[in-house]
Amino acid sequence: MNILDKIVVDKRKEVNLRKSLIPVSQLEQSILFNRATISLTSNLRNSKSGIIAEHKRRSPSKSVINYSLNVQDVASGYENAGVCGMSILTDGKYFGGSLDDLLVARASASLPLLRKEFIIDEYQILEAKAYGADVILLIAAILTKAEIKLFSELAKSLNLDVLLEVHNEEELHKSIMPSLDMLGVNNRNLKTFEVSLDTSKQLSQLIPDDFVKISESGISTVEAIKELQPYGFKGFLIGENFMKTDNPGESATIFIKDLAGL
Repeated sequence: MNILDKIVVDKRKEVNLRKSLIPVSQLEQSILFNRATISLTSNLRNSKSGIIAEHKRRSPSKSVINYSLNVQDVASGYENAGVCGMSILTDGKYFGGSLDDLLVARASASLPLLRKEFIIDEYQILEAKAYGADVILLIAAILTKAEIKLFSELAKSLNLDVLLEVHNEEELHKSIMPSLDMLGVNNRNLKTFEVSLDTSKQLSQLIPDDFVKISESGISTVEAIKELQPYGFKGFLIGENFMKTDNPGESATIFIKDLAGL
């Protein structure tokens, strides 16, 4: 089993446990469940930088990234930096995150928030809404076409934006449907962890222009963004680059200034 398969097996157990503890009716009664969402898609369409900054404590490929920061400081720092949106890892076992991170970020910033999670059940989409997310991530590698349709349509009915992540042409072809807003190309091969920007370049021409194109993983320099922009990418997900510093907000500020200056 590769790491993605392992994560999914553990995620099914975790979601079943959460469902037994907190019923859907309780999620729907959450104060945040009926809040108006903020569109990451329109932010990206209107942005020159397109930066989506991530909060991530660790990952299977890098182990510990940063455990010393608090989410409140990171979220307000990113907002002050002028990022388009913030991605928050809510997986505990592999990434050291939690749904509480989402709540804290929501209370600390008025940015669009992406719940970065391995979604395999409708319940997790209701959770995302109840905990203050504006966007959900669907990963084509772990979902069937029918699941992508079901999950994305549920998200749209809750006014959540949908970012679908693909790694190759096969995943892209099974996934394209009107209930998606953004298509993200993950430059990291989740089976080998190798990273190549060529993945984004190759898949870019196959993504219809109706969708906002986002490049994910391995983007650590302004030059990488300049290299990808001609391929139609409007969004760039940056995690470790900011999170491995003592002040992610400040790092993001400098990065965005450098990007504007080039």
